[in-house]
Amino acid sequence: MLATQIRQKDGIFYFGSYRAPELLQRVRFISRFYGEGEQIAPSRIGAHDEIAQFIAKIERNDKAFQRTLSRSKVHQLKNFYEMAVSQPPIPGTVLLFTSEQLRFQSISGAEGVGHLSEPQQKFLIIDGQHRLAALRFYLNSHPDDAGTINVPCVIFDGRSEDFATEMFVTINSTSTRINKSHLIDLYERVSFAEPHRKFASRLAASLYSEGDSPLRYRINRLGGRSMQDKWILQAELFNELHRWVNRDWRKIQLAGGSAKQVPNYYGMVRDFLKAAERVWGEAWGHAGYAVTRPVSLKAMIRVCADLAREDAEPTEGRVKRWEERLAPWSGQLHAFRVEGFYERFPAKGEIERVSRVHKELARLAGIETRPAK
Repeated sequence: MLATQIRQKDGIFYFGSYRAPELLQRVRFISRFYGEGEQIAPSRIGAHDEIAQFIAKIERNDKAFQRTLSRSKVHQLKNFYEMAVSQPPIPGTVLLFTSEQLRFQSISGAEGVGHLSEPQQKFLIIDGQHRLAALRFYLNSHPDDAGTINVPCVIFDGRSEDFATEMFVTINSTSTRINKSHLIDLYERVSFAEPHRKFASRLAASLYSEGDSPLRYRINRLGGRSMQDKWILQAELFNELHRWVNRDWRKIQLAGGSAKQVPNYYGMVRDFLKAAERVWGEAWGHAGYAVTRPVSLKAMIRVCADLAREDAEPTEGRVKRWEERLAPWSGQLHAFRVEGFYERFPAKGEIERVSRVHKELARLAGIETRPAK
C-alpha cells in the first residue's frame, strides 16, 4: 500500500488508507458486535496473543463494552454512515497494530512517502473496533457504496506487546470511555498473567509506592495521584524489569519464588538507584540532564542486573559498595546533558539507544554485560 512514514521522537509509524472491503478483510475483531439481525463473531485468540487477550478481557468486563451499549453504538454509527453524503463518514483514523516488521520502500523525490508491505497476519484494531463493525454492517446492506469509502489508518508495526497494550490503555482511559482504575486493575491482572510477569509487575509496583524507593511516584502509572513530575512510563519500566526477571527466573524459583524474591530484587534495584543518585549528584532529576529520562533509566536497570549478578551479596554496605563501583559516571555529566544527548548517542530508535547507553555505562564502571535471553 502507499503510505506516509511518520517520525515522532524515536517512534516510527505509518499513515495510509484502505478501501473499506479490503480493510475489513485485513483486520480481526476481538469482541462480538451486533447489528440488525446480524452479528460479527470475535476472532479466535491464541494462547500467546497477550495484547488481544488483554483487550478482550477489558471489553468483556467494562460497562463501556457490554452488549447493550455496544449494539447501540454500532447502530448509531451505521445510521450516520447512511446519512452522511457530502461529509466523510469516517473522518478520523483507526489505529492498527501488527507485531510483524513491515518493509517500507520510499519513493524517489517524495520524502517520507513510499510503499509499505502487508503483514502476513491480520491487523489487531487498537482503536476503532466499533467504527469498523458498523462499517461492516453498513456494507452488507449498501454494497454499492463499498468503492466510495476509503478508511484512513495509522499503522504501528514491529513493536512489543507492552507498546500496544500501553497505547490501548492510554487511548481508552478518558472519562467517556473505560474507567481508569478498572484499566489499571486489568493491566496488572491480565497482561501479566504468567508468574514471571506477575513478579515484574509487583516489583514495578513496589518501586512506585515504597517510601524508600528513589522512583517513588516518579513512574507514570495510570490512576496515580502524585503531582510529581514523572520520569518513566510504567510499561517501559516493566519491560526492563521483566527482561531481568525472565533471565533469572529459574534461579528465582529455586530461591523461593515471588514471596521471598520480590523483596530481594526490590532491594537490589533500590540500592542501585540510591548509589546512582549519589554518583550523578545534581544531575539526578535535573531537567537539563538526561540522567532520569526513560532511555537512561532503562539502561541503568540493565546495568543493575549485570552488577547484581556478580556483586549482590552481602546486602550490608551494598549502597556504599555500588556507589564506589559507579563513581566513574560522575565524570560523564557533560555527555548526559539534554542538549546534544541524541547526537552523542546516535541510534535508529530508542531500543538501540538504550543498548548503547547501557554498554557505555557498564564499560565505565567495569561491569560485564550479558544480553537477555
